[in-house]
Amino acid sequence: MTTLKDLKAQMLAKPAIAAEYAAQAAAFAAARESIAAHPIAEHARAEIEQRLAALEAEHGIRILYACESGSRAWGFASPDSDYDVRFIYAQPLAWYLQVSPQRDVIELPISAELDISGWELRKALALLKKGNATLVEWLDSPVVYRADAAFLAAMQSAAQQTHQPQRSFHHYLHMARKNYREHLQGETVRLKKYLYVLRPLLAALWLEQGRGLVPMRFEVLLDAMVTAPDLHATITQLLARKRQALEAERGAALPIINAFIEAELSRLEASPAPATTAPDGALLDQLLLQTVLQSAA
Repeated sequence: MTTLKDLKAQMLAKPAIAAEYAAQAAAFAAARESIAAHPIAEHARAEIEQRLAALEAEHGIRILYACESGSRAWGFASPDSDYDVRFIYAQPLAWYLQVSPQRDVIELPISAELDISGWELRKALALLKKGNATLVEWLDSPVVYRADAAFLAAMQSAAQQTHQPQRSFHHYLHMARKNYREHLQGETVRLKKYLYVLRPLLAALWLEQGRGLVPMRFEVLLDAMVTAPDLHATITQLLARKRQALEAERGAALPIINAFIEAELSRLEASPAPATTAPDGALLDQLLLQTVLQSAA
């Protein structure tokens, strides 16, 4: 029987996939090293791991991968930022053999510090097939709470092979445009909103240049996509301030950043989206089958 390791090897046998996977792995390793700039509190990590274990016991599931999403994974969390924990899980084999569809999401009540939710494996793979940018980000998170190594490697390889830059481009461009219009129009603004515009904007630029999957860490995007020294310095100063300020802190608008955002939004909206080829659904079907069978073994 083909294993997850065999499946990964089959994917990486294709030179283009292997090259992109190697580049992504290097970026992933670098991102892990830089997480020291804003570490996860030990008490929070312990509680998160306890909650995940409790979910497995309560629902009879197996959590294959759990990570941090949102500002702590992007690299610009404030001291009072909450923890956004996302996970992918497999149900017992019998769950997949029922005629009626079952609930495929698990969510815990949101508290002041924790926001924990997860997607069932088949749902996650269906979203990956559709080019879901959020799931791709999870797979590149520098903060991992739980991971089946073979599963994660197979998912990262599958994300490379099913990459749909056109859909991701529209997703990030829409997010940047919406956040800019809603949050950065006054003389004073919530400073964190700049980063919630800049990150998707830089992601859209990354995709426009055909660089592959978008990295999760903001600083990776910043260093690659912003070459003007004055603009880069201003954004770097904003990033440092955001890491030290409370979530609600306000400040004067930053004209140099506003000008960059407006110019790039206008240009990207008039530009063609990157080309996309149809993903290989059979690859994801095989990944689902092997993962469920191995989880049930």
